[in-house]
Order: sequence, then C-alpha cells, then structure tokens
Amino acid sequence: MGETTLFYIIIFILVAQYLVHQLLEYLNAQRFSSTVPEELKDVFNNEEYQKSQRYKRTKYRFSLFSDGFSLVFTLAFLWFGGFEWIDSLVRSVIEDVIPMALLFFGLIALGSNIVGIPFSYYQTFTIEEAYGFNKTTKRLFFVDILKGWLLTILIGGGILALFIWFYQWTGPKFWIYTWILFAVVILFMNLFYSRFFVPLFNKQTPLDDGSLKHAIENYAKQVGFELNKIFVIDGSKRSTKANAYFSGFGREKRITLFDTLINDLNEEEIVAVLAHEVGHYKKKHIIFNLVASLALTGLTLYVLSLFINTPEISLAIGVSQPSFHAGLVGFVLLYSPISEITGLAMNYLSRRFEFQADDYAKMTFAATPLITSLKKLSKNSLSNLTPHPAYVFVHYSHPPLVERIRNLKA
Repeated sequence: MGETTLFYIIIFILVAQYLVHQLLEYLNAQRFSSTVPEELKDVFNNEEYQKSQRYKRTKYRFSLFSDGFSLVFTLAFLWFGGFEWIDSLVRSVIEDVIPMALLFFGLIALGSNIVGIPFSYYQTFTIEEAYGFNKTTKRLFFVDILKGWLLTILIGGGILALFIWFYQWTGPKFWIYTWILFAVVILFMNLFYSRFFVPLFNKQTPLDDGSLKHAIENYAKQVGFELNKIFVIDGSKRSTKANAYFSGFGREKRITLFDTLINDLNEEEIVAVLAHEVGHYKKKHIIFNLVASLALTGLTLYVLSLFINTPEISLAIGVSQPSFHAGLVGFVLLYSPISEITGLAMNYLSRRFEFQADDYAKMTFAATPLITSLKKLSKNSLSNLTPHPAYVFVHYSHPPLVERIRNLKA
C-alpha cells in the first residue's frame, strides 16, 4: 500500500472519529432538557436542575469549538507538511537517532501543549469558575503545567529513549523488551503513584484520629481488609468536586479521600463510598485492569513491531526520510481505530465492575448511604442525569447514576 493511500486513510480516520464523536455529543445534548428522573427528585429542585442543564450546554458548545479547532489544526499540520518541517529542523541540529527522536517528539508535545493552553485556561477560569467549581489560582494553573512538562520530559523522555535503544539493540524483538519496560513502569505507578507523584501537585495528610477514622477502620476490620494508611488530599485548592480512590498493593495500599468529599458527605456516606472502593479490591478488579492493560500494551507493541520498518508509514505523514520516530507517529494514527475498539471493551467491563463494587458495598455495609452519597456527589458536580445510551456505551466507564441507584435498590 503506497504512502498516498495511507495518507488519505489517516485523513479518513481523523475525520471519521471526529464525526462519530460529534454525533454522540449531539445525541447526548438532545437529552439535556429531559426532566429530573424520579429517583433524583429528592435532591434536585427545578432551579438546581436547570443550572445543571446550563452547565452541560455550555460545556457542549465549548467542546464543539475546541474539538473542531483541534481537527482543523491536525489536518492542516498533516496537509502542509508540519511533520516534515519539524523533522528537517531536528535533523539540521542533531544526527544521533535517540536525541533526534527526543527533540522531534518534544517539539510536537510542546507545540500541542502551547496551542491547548488557551482552551484549558478558558475552561478552568471561565466555565468552571462561572458554575462555582474552580478554586485554582492562575499561578497554580501555570505551575501545574510546568510540573507536567517536567514530568513528561523526565519520565516520558526516559521511556522513549529506552524504547528506541531496545529497537537499535534487538531489532524485531524490541517489542518484548519494551513490553517488559512498560510492565515495570505500570507496576511502579500502581504501587507508588500516591507516594511519589501526588505530592508534586497536592498535599496529603493522614486522616486525623476521630470518629470517621474509627468508622473506616472498623469497617475494614469487619471485611478483612488490612488498612493502615488513610490520607486526605487537598483537592479543594483546585476544584469543589469530590473524589476518593484506592491505590497500591501490600504495604503500599492506601485509601485517599478528597477534603471536599469529607465536607460534602456525612460519616456513614463516606464509609459507604470506601466500601465500594474496597469492593473493587476484593473482587480483583484492580488486578484484572492491570493485567488487561499489560496485555493490550503487549498487543499494540507487537503490531507496531510488524509495521515500524515500513517506509510508507513515515512517508504517509509527509516525512521524506523514513525513521523510527516518524513511523511511530504514523502508526499511532493508523492504529487509533483499534484503540477505540479496545476502549469500548474496557469501558463495558468497567461499568460491570462498578455494579459489582456497589453490590459488595450493599452486602457488607448498606445500600442507603451509598445511594445518598452518589446523589449528593452528582448534584454537587452537576453531572448528566440523563445521558444518551449510545454516549454511555462509548464514553462512560461508570454506569449512569439512575442505573446504579436502581441496582442498589434491587
């Protein structure tokens, strides 16, 4: 297959993905005016519900503009030889393969981030602030961006350098060594994300002794869940939205509560939320997701190894001198439909896992406080109460709130 054909296949993939995404967004937007579901009338009055509808419409209109801009920018970059221009610039200053690839991807990432900053800024300081969610200062906003860039350079650059080195060292078998590298990174992130990376952006403090801590520990003891680390994170310095999550294994196992969650929910509701998180652990969902992630990574790397030496893939994105880094860009674009399909499967399984974790919380603690906590969190975040089924199927990793409530009441 020639590079011209591959070029138009890439264009088709980008446009088709955009159109499908916009169709789903449109179908979803048609349900914004739906009435409050019966199950939620006890927490949403008409004024609050109308506010949630305005919030969703505002986000929808903004996404129409930002997604459209992103598509046009990407197509123009491809059509007018943006990748060739960057490749030529890099080759004019560097000859070694690994530094050349690092600079190539670094310039692309930097340009992409700079273009995206105004959109992120507007969303944070106009949309989120207008609806009372944003607590981020302008200084913190830009500091977060700089920290993100630094981590990308250190971690992403290091992984990419090893990736290419494996390719130079082993040839066609590079995917096996790269897979092992990704496995180590994924395991490390699962084990130590909260210890090493979260503190770069947020302050974590152990939950104070008191009624809430004792209630959590009593529940954990009741279900045979060893838990010695319960932390509170200062999520309120960026947003009023609440969350809680479980991370790590063995001695690194910990529960993290957002301070906003503690402020929004009562003690029984917080324990119910944590019972749901413990359910994920007890049902082996974390292990499954880890194994599935590694398997999908291995599959992707294996397919990459079959095509990375095809010069037409580099030529298809307009780069005149085929290379590993140009081939990698072309491969990612061509492989994206397969990634979409595997994403659908993972979202489907994730929604099933959420029901199972809810059932576990219901059986080992209680359904009612979990229901009231889900309602409060949905109300406070102005979440979509009536999403379109097609939109849920493609995008949702959690079942819609009404479905979760009905399941908990069953």
